[in-house]
Amino acid sequence: MYSASKGAVAALTRSMAADGMPDGIRVNAVNPGTAETPWAGRLLESAADPVAERAALQARQPHGRLVTADEVAHAVLYLAFRRTGSTTGAELAADSGMAGLRLRPRT
Repeated sequence: MYSASKGAVAALTRSMAADGMPDGIRVNAVNPGTAETPWAGRLLESAADPVAERAALQARQPHGRLVTADEVAHAVLYLAFRRTGSTTGAELAADSGMAGLRLRPRT
């Protein structure tokens, strides 16, 4: 289900960008990775071994840590910036390379 919804966001982004183009409306998507949020914190705290669960989650991130909310916000700001006016129908990954890089998990 998760993969299907990610695909739907991609298709919707491109479709809406095509529809908005004649009116000068840009549509882009930001795809965040596993982010350090209160929700993720609550999920980790409810695990049988929160420390081990956090370590495992961080180990699978290419840069060895969770993405911060500020990093996701800056990706949104980049796309909203006037000088990126030619960027439309794009997906910007703020996921430390998780979607595109194939690295071994950190140990």
